[in-house]
This record gives sequence, structure tokens and C-alpha cells, in this order.
Amino acid sequence: MDRKHSFEPSVRTGESLTPYSSAQETDDRGMAFVIPQALAAICQGRSDGQEWLSRLPETVRRLEDEWALILGAPFDGAEVSCSWVATAALPNGEQAVLKVGLPHFEGEQEIEGLRFWNGDPTVQLLEADLATNAMLLERCKPGTALRSLPEPEQDAVIAKLLRRLWRVPSAPHGFRHLSAMAVNWREHTLADRESWPDAGLVSEGLRLFAELAAPAAGDVLLATDLHAGNVLRAKREPWLVIDPKPFIGDPAYDATQHLFNCEERLRNDPRGTIERFADLLEVDRERVRLWTLARAAAEPRDDWANWKMDVARAISR
Repeated sequence: MDRKHSFEPSVRTGESLTPYSSAQETDDRGMAFVIPQALAAICQGRSDGQEWLSRLPETVRRLEDEWALILGAPFDGAEVSCSWVATAALPNGEQAVLKVGLPHFEGEQEIEGLRFWNGDPTVQLLEADLATNAMLLERCKPGTALRSLPEPEQDAVIAKLLRRLWRVPSAPHGFRHLSAMAVNWREHTLADRESWPDAGLVSEGLRLFAELAAPAAGDVLLATDLHAGNVLRAKREPWLVIDPKPFIGDPAYDATQHLFNCEERLRNDPRGTIERFADLLEVDRERVRLWTLARAAAEPRDDWANWKMDVARAISR
């Protein structure tokens, strides 16, 4: 499994997804509770997911009462397979989105990140419950994802948003450093050593993770998972960011998630695609190339024969 994409899908806090009832459980009040198909499927593959899913109906009902919400049917689809997400009507008639996230390493500080950015340029966090990783979020309308635009236009929008996100939190703060994620990925990749198709290239990627992720003077708070599926059309601003996965680190890293979501361009012209986006971000081209190489070569995944290894080979020389 390519963990960056499979364990952390985007959650659209707009109207782009269709509610879909795939399974129902009865909560402690005898009411049917809908569990989306994609969410049930990913929880089946994780022991902690089964436990989290068993508590989910009670969690949602409690938040519905505490925050005086009227909930719609949950969204379903690959975009929301690690969260239970539904529209929510507030007591004043305003519309919001309730998101209860399946705990995972990279998204542990999403609530803290949304508080830090405070709607600039993210969705607003209206309420939060840290104990259950639950968020009541501003609803984006019309909620159209940035991926509806041609990729060159996506590049420009994402570059502007990232430059706004990159700030230095005042000390003391509790945000983790990007080096912690690099260590986590290294452990998973080393555990899968028998599957490596090119031990030399993977080892070079692991070396780069350690080198590039080291704390430095220019480190800022990163989104780490910003791509065109995590940017929605809204009324308050033309585009708002959802699902940030905050870590402190090198701004050049934040170019990589969008690049990997532009698969065809990255495969056909890896260096040109990297350089053009780096220039839009006003970050060092070589740093972006090296981060892209590290991720393409050594990021944990289920399928080590996938296209990322081809990209790694193309940009390693």
C-alpha cells in the first residue's frame, strides 16, 4: 500500500461527493448508523481500525448532541475512506461538515494545524474534539475540487496556497518535525526490504530522507499533503485548503505531493515538471528534485514495481 495515498485520502468538505449507504449498524438508541463502504473496507485491514469503527456510532451521536447538529448521510468513496464525513446543519441554519478521522500517524496534528492557520488559507475549524479526532468544519460551496482545472492551472493555485501556508509558529509549539515522518517511513521501508526492486536506489532514497529532513534554519510549517483533491472552490475565498497534515520542515518537500498527483506529466517529463513547479513555488529546484527522488525511490508502498521507481531512475542521474 502506498501509505501517503492510501492511509490519508482527502476529505472534501463541499458538495462534490455523493452520500451512499453501504452498511448499517444500530446505535445505543436503536437508530440506524450508516458506515460507508470504503471506510468499512479500510478498517477491516487494520486492528486499530476495527476498534475505532466499533466506537464510531457512539462518537458521532455524542457530537451530534453536544454540538446541536442535524446530520446528513455520510459521504462515500475513495476520497473519504479514512474518515466518517457528513454534512451538518447548525442551530443557526448554517451548513458545516462533521469529520471524524481514523487515527493515523501523519494526520495526528490536523486539528492543531487548522487552529494555527485559522482559515488562512484553510477551511475554518468551528469545533474540535481532540480525544476522538473529530472536527466540525466550514463547508465549502460549491466545493468543486481544484482537480477540475487543467494541471498547469492547478500548479499556479497550489503554489500560491503553499506560499501562504508556510509560516514559522511561535515557540513553544507542539508541531512534529518532518524528520519524524522520515524515520517512520524508513522503518516501514526497511521492514519490506525483500520486496525492493533496486536495493541501491532505495538505499539512496533512504539516505536522502535522513539528509533532507534534518532540521534547518529555513524550516516552516508544512501542509505535506497538498494536492488538487485537497483544494476546494469556496465563497469566502476562491480556493481553500482541506486536510492539512502539518509538520515543521523544508518548504521544498511540500512540492512533492502535488507532483506525484500529476502522474502523466511527472512520468513523461520529470525534470521539466519538477523545475517548473519549483519556480512557481520560488524554492530551490535541486531540493525539489532530491525530495521527489527520495519519495519515489524509498517511500513505503505495497507495489514496489510501480511507476514511481521509473521516475526515481529518471531523476537520479
